[in-house]
Amino acid sequence: MTDFVTAPAPAEVVAGAAGPLPEGVTVPMPPTFEDVAQERRYRKEQLAAGFRLFGRFGFSEGVAGHITVRDPEHPDRFWVNPFGMSFTRIKASDLILVDHEGNLLHGARPVNRAAFLIHGAVHRARPDAVAAAHAHSLHGKAFSSLGVPLDPITQDACAFFEDHGLYSDYRGVVSDAEEGKRIAAALGAYKAVILQNHGLLTVGHSVAEAVWWFITMERSCQAQLLAMAAGTPRHIDRETALHTRGQLGGHFAGWFQAQPLYEMIADSDPDHVN
Repeated sequence: MTDFVTAPAPAEVVAGAAGPLPEGVTVPMPPTFEDVAQERRYRKEQLAAGFRLFGRFGFSEGVAGHITVRDPEHPDRFWVNPFGMSFTRIKASDLILVDHEGNLLHGARPVNRAAFLIHGAVHRARPDAVAAAHAHSLHGKAFSSLGVPLDPITQDACAFFEDHGLYSDYRGVVSDAEEGKRIAAALGAYKAVILQNHGLLTVGHSVAEAVWWFITMERSCQAQLLAMAAGTPRHIDRETALHTRGQLGGHFAGWFQAQPLYEMIADSDPDHVN
């Protein structure tokens, strides 16, 4: 990022969006845990719910796509979807555990090799990234073919203003560790990267955050494609775009904006926690 913008604290985000809260009124906050087993269970349930959301939004494309989350006890291991399993069916118990070398440590199904090469490199390069999400979503694929970054043409797109990279060296299905490293380098310290001729990848300090960035980035790609087809979109000025990113683009803001979607999955797909 060119300029550093300090993200508001959770209380400031809530106050800015909801105004002063009357006594006794509370808002959701990221949970805390008494032990790693409890946190592991939570992360796996969040991951399974994230896949159900990806399925609900139509982000599946055959066997492509993956979301990963670090194990809270072993940060060099991460949970990921089994290769070839529908997003709409994934439960917490279906998730497999692999290390950064691609070794299967838990589970009865194989890992997607491309997932390991991309996500392993991303998690290794970004120890702050608890979760990473990648899928071959329709508008993300279409926008990625342009080889350009997202423009600040909407409020939502400002969350990514000067906070996403562009990987322009597509060489087919990821099949070697060096390309995974190049993708991680293009991501850098950003929250997202556009993989030219491929799709989108996002990261976060939680599964919900990474999932939300992916969903809203996909929709921002769709909005820009529509605007470009209709005419010449007018850009939000840089100062305003940076200010808006400071309001909408922080870790808590990403987590918080995902909560209505997670509540929807908890209500419609309660079996995802099994």
